[in-house]
Amino acid sequence: MTATARNRRGVRSLAALISGALAAGGLAAAGATALQPGQARASSHREAPLISGDPQHDNTDVYAFVSPDKPDTTTIVANWIPFEEPAGGPNFFPFAEDSQHDVHIDSDGDGQGDLLYRWTFDTHTKNGDTFLYNTGPVSSLDDPDLNVTQTYDIDLLKLDHQKVVSTTKIAHQVPVAPSNVGKASMPDYKKLRDQAIHPLAGGGTAFAGQADDPFFLDLRVFDLLYGGDLSEVGRDTLAGYNVNTLALQVPTSTIRQSAEQPIVGIWSTTQRKNAKGGWTQVSRLGSPLVNEVVVPRKDKDRFNASHPWNDADFLPYVTEPELPKLLEAIYKLPAPKEPRGDLVSVFLTGVKGLTKPPNVRPAEMLRLNTSVKPTSSPKRLGVLDGDNAGFPNGRRLTDDVVDIELQAVEGELLGNKNDLGDAVNANDQKFGDTFPYVALPTAGSRGPLAKKQGGGDSAARSALNGGALSGSSDATGSGDATDTVLVASASAGFAGVLLVGLGLAWWRSRGRRRGVL
Repeated sequence: MTATARNRRGVRSLAALISGALAAGGLAAAGATALQPGQARASSHREAPLISGDPQHDNTDVYAFVSPDKPDTTTIVANWIPFEEPAGGPNFFPFAEDSQHDVHIDSDGDGQGDLLYRWTFDTHTKNGDTFLYNTGPVSSLDDPDLNVTQTYDIDLLKLDHQKVVSTTKIAHQVPVAPSNVGKASMPDYKKLRDQAIHPLAGGGTAFAGQADDPFFLDLRVFDLLYGGDLSEVGRDTLAGYNVNTLALQVPTSTIRQSAEQPIVGIWSTTQRKNAKGGWTQVSRLGSPLVNEVVVPRKDKDRFNASHPWNDADFLPYVTEPELPKLLEAIYKLPAPKEPRGDLVSVFLTGVKGLTKPPNVRPAEMLRLNTSVKPTSSPKRLGVLDGDNAGFPNGRRLTDDVVDIELQAVEGELLGNKNDLGDAVNANDQKFGDTFPYVALPTAGSRGPLAKKQGGGDSAARSALNGGALSGSSDATGSGDATDTVLVASASAGFAGVLLVGLGLAWWRSRGRRRGVL
């Protein structure tokens, strides 16, 4: 079977699952009637007006997957603080002390958390009479030359209809891996990171510290969708930047309802102290890119303050999305007909037969079927390329969620075949094979501009000016060294529309539709 045939079979399979879900559940109607109006959706870097001015409390991405090297465990990675410039001293990037960093688990599909993992942080300064983060080379987490350190506690809360039933402390005063100041200050940063991997009471492992930002994409979509002429594609905008990572690996049996009901919903939030001494939720993150490009500006802050069980408030933004209309206006790519029931299944209920729990209450979160075993050869387009262990079944670090979501939004599951993508197909740094899996952070002695960005822009311009271009470099250095830009028809009778890159970049790897939705 050819790669193209395999890809299309994966798309047809997922489309059939979603079609069945719509037929069985009347999902759009269910979303409108099963939820009561309330408050708050987002993989998001500076996604809403208020949180963009408060980066320390901004959670940027959530990943959840069955651990590839320990398949009886589930790994959750949640990131905070977008666009950490590695040389950003002298304070660098501590976790916020005045906040609760929470990861929520819904094990029965009712849109409410049943378990909550809560991180809280303390900062310790040895010498306040110096401006230095470290006063000499640091060889260990307890090195006296590491002037500023942090520790954290993790509390596990069991909930019943939003009320706390019990609280158990599973980690206490565990050291955080510091920001990677540079080679002179931290000559063996991996050693420091390894020392920050900590066993948990009751089973499991935790990590807190700085890491390379694992999200890969070209963010210039906001310049009127890649420059208005597709001249701005193929550059990993986040290459060289870091984030603060909380990673958790726990026995799968502790978070799912049962082996018979293995689907869990996962999202993260940040709560910060308010003026009255209470707690206010200021950020929320489930599925990638929702608050960034689905929720409009007027509701972005409200979404960040809301809860999944109130997501009927935001249903029209899923069933009547703005992005396809923009693509049609700028590039004449016909927008699929509304309402978009296919997107309700992907974003709100889970896919029937894969990630949809029984008696589900429509709510935006990352849904993971923990019974699906990990694969040794993950495909970056996940389920749409026949790899059921990938997005939208959870989210692995290697999943190309930008290409997946863009193509889905443009109607791939409705029969509008397209190969949309941003020409950024992999992270700029290789992920690890063991927990916490994220790549080491870029050192302050280097920085984002030290990372070669590749030729994505020139490839796009060449394609626009002269048609197909073969032999162009993969902008991410992901191994596909001879990607070919493909001139393709837009959809349903719109022949001759050239689409290059995410939003509109149609890439084909030597005639193989490798990793394209």
